[in-house]
Amino acid sequence: MGTFAKLATRARQTETPVMVQIQQLMRGAKDAISLAQGVVYWQPPEQALKKVQDIVWEPSTSHYGADEGLLDLRLALLEKLRRENKLTRSSVMVTAGANQAFVNLVLTLCDPGDSVVMFAPYYFNAYMSFQMTGINNILIGPSNKKTLHPDVEWLETMLSDEGTKPVPKLVTVVNPGNPSGSYIPPPLLQRISDLCKSAGAWLVVDNTYEYFMYDGLEHSCIEDDHIVNIFSFSKAYGMMGWRVGYIAYPEVEGFGAQLLKIQDNIPICASIIGQRLALYSLEVGPEWIRERVQDLVKNREMLKRALSPLGEDSVKGGEGAIYLWAKLPENCSDDFAVVRWLVRKHGIVVIPGSASGGPGYIRISFGGLKEADCEVAAERLKKGLEELVRDGMV
Repeated sequence: MGTFAKLATRARQTETPVMVQIQQLMRGAKDAISLAQGVVYWQPPEQALKKVQDIVWEPSTSHYGADEGLLDLRLALLEKLRRENKLTRSSVMVTAGANQAFVNLVLTLCDPGDSVVMFAPYYFNAYMSFQMTGINNILIGPSNKKTLHPDVEWLETMLSDEGTKPVPKLVTVVNPGNPSGSYIPPPLLQRISDLCKSAGAWLVVDNTYEYFMYDGLEHSCIEDDHIVNIFSFSKAYGMMGWRVGYIAYPEVEGFGAQLLKIQDNIPICASIIGQRLALYSLEVGPEWIRERVQDLVKNREMLKRALSPLGEDSVKGGEGAIYLWAKLPENCSDDFAVVRWLVRKHGIVVIPGSASGGPGYIRISFGGLKEADCEVAAERLKKGLEELVRDGMV
């Protein structure tokens, strides 16, 4: 028996992370510009970083903290949730980013053999979280082709007596979406919630991009005993590498006690210095974020123009988050091949849609570059797509 056969089935059957594949691709490409990874170009607030400098030598910075997060930060988050998100009955746990928050929830709420629901195009890391915890019955629901909103009629069938047996344990959405960039409006989110509640299913909403809203749209959350909300500092405050996120969960049926078991066994606690930076960033407030987010509108418009060779109806999303979702030409629908070709021939990097259950599409991120760099990237992308439409991958 070879060594490989002895490795866990759940690990071997988990998708290879698309960002690892992209990083490998970029290592072999000289001067490639990335529109791939979901990052922002700014750093955390300067005054917050300066405060963190002052606490590096404090002994408490190097000690373990409370599993659920520093008390000062959790109190500040409870106030933020009340004021900004209208969540008044939720408890808070601080995690090492939103991805770890999601894994915590899957381990707390789901058993191997349970069925769960996602909607394509879905967030690839959430899909992997289900795979690596032994949940193989992942039901992928369709989305409206025009709006990219989850298909609630399909969900109603899945959660009804006529649907899957047993009823799915958990339904998850990202709002606004990754990779779609679409925003689920409050009435639709409430409808999804009502269906989950009636069926006895959990609803997990990832609000990582809560501040990334455009064209007059405003983000909103909902709260109930079957709803869990995830948030992140990574994008809003430019804290990707500091790894701080948090879970707003209902304190029902000992939820918090079970969640703590998972937390204690994975990170013990999120990085103390990261939590301090998060607290100091909260003091700066959401206006600091919104100023930067609105600057991304220029990037979005540049990249929409760059995608124009694909046809107007081929480009969706961009209402929220930092993503556009674009359909490739029918004769070049192998999205992984197109991504490799764009890197090799045109020095531009995007994400293949297949990684999110959307073969024949690409995801374009407009958050990671300053305006001048985005202009160069847009020129490369447009030139590449014009060639793709005209001549194919030659």
